[in-house]
Amino acid sequence: MTTSTRLPDPVGFQRIATEEAFAPSELLERYRRLLAAGGSDLDPGFANQWGFYLGAGAKATSLGERIQDLGELRLRDMDATGIARQIVSLTNPGVQIFDPATGAALATSVNDQLAEAIRRHPSRFSGLAAIAPQDPAGAAKELQRGVRSLGLKGAIVNSHIQGQYLDDPKFWEIFEAAEALDVPVYLHPNTPSPRLFPTYAECGLEGAIFGFAAETSLHLLRIIMSGVFDRFPRLRIIVGHLGEGLPFWFYRLDFFQRRNQAADRYPRLPKLKRAFSDYLRQNVYYTTSGMAWEPAILFTRQVVGNDRVMYAMDYPYQFVPEEVKVTDGLPISDADKKAFYQTIAERVFGL
Repeated sequence: MTTSTRLPDPVGFQRIATEEAFAPSELLERYRRLLAAGGSDLDPGFANQWGFYLGAGAKATSLGERIQDLGELRLRDMDATGIARQIVSLTNPGVQIFDPATGAALATSVNDQLAEAIRRHPSRFSGLAAIAPQDPAGAAKELQRGVRSLGLKGAIVNSHIQGQYLDDPKFWEIFEAAEALDVPVYLHPNTPSPRLFPTYAECGLEGAIFGFAAETSLHLLRIIMSGVFDRFPRLRIIVGHLGEGLPFWFYRLDFFQRRNQAADRYPRLPKLKRAFSDYLRQNVYYTTSGMAWEPAILFTRQVVGNDRVMYAMDYPYQFVPEEVKVTDGLPISDADKKAFYQTIAERVFGL
C-alpha cells in the first residue's frame, strides 16, 4: 500500500520500527525451488504461505518487490510514514526450513547482505542476525559473528524449527550466546508446525489472522515452562503483535501454574522459580507490530509495564500508513511517547 501524503515528522522523538522484514532474492529463489519440488515432507505451512506470496497476484507482487529492497524503495516508504529507522530481520521461516548445512550457509550470506545495507544507510537501518537453529552450535557462532563483527543487534528466530521448539535443551547454546552477548532474541511468528497446521488451515486461520499468534504464544510458553529463564535469568526475548495474546492471560496462567505445581501434576517438568507473569514482565519485551489498536496497546502497557512495549509496523506485510496515526494519537504523555517510539528500542537493541 502506498500513500501520497507524507506523515509529519514527530517533534521531540524519532519513530523506530522494530519488526520489519526482508528477504534477499537468493532466499526467495530457494523457496521457489522447494515449492516446485514439493513432496510429502514439505512443511504445509511454508507451502501455504510462500505458494501465495511467490504467486502472480497484485498483493504478492507488491510484497515481493518491497521485501527484497534494502534501498531507495524502502527508504521512500519509511519517509512517507515518518519512520526514522527500521530494525530489519529475515522474514519467516527464514533459513529454518533447510537442512543444517544449507541453512547455516544461507544465514551467513543473509547477514553479510544485511550488514552491507546497514553500512550504506547507518542512520536508517539496524538489523538482527539470521541463524539456523537446526544447527545449534553453528547458530550460536553465527550470532556471535553477527554481533561482534557485523554490528547486528540480536537474533531472529521464526518460531518452530521444522516442528521443534526452543524449549528443547539441545537449542540452549543459542540462549547462552544471546545472554553472554547481552542481545535479545526476537521470537517471530511462523505458520503452525506441521502436526498442528491442518487444524487451523481447514478453516482459514493458519496465517496472520490467528495461526501465527497461536503458534508463537505456544512457543514462548513452552520456553518458560522448560525453565529457560531460570537457567538464563538475563536472557531477553521480544515478541510482536502485543505479545501474541498472552498479556490477556496473565491471571489464568499464574493461577494454574500455582495450582499445578502445588499438586505436582507434571513431575517431569521443572518447578519454576517465579510466576508466569513475572517472566513475561521481566524477561520479555513486546512490540505493536500489526496491532495498531489503541485499547490493546494501552492494556498491554498496563499489564507488562510502559517500559516493555515499543513500536513496530510489520513492514512490508502490514504496510498501512494510516496506522501510524493511531499510535501517534495514543493518550499518553510526550515522555511516554518518546519511550514507546524511540528510547526503549535504543535500550533493548543497543542503538
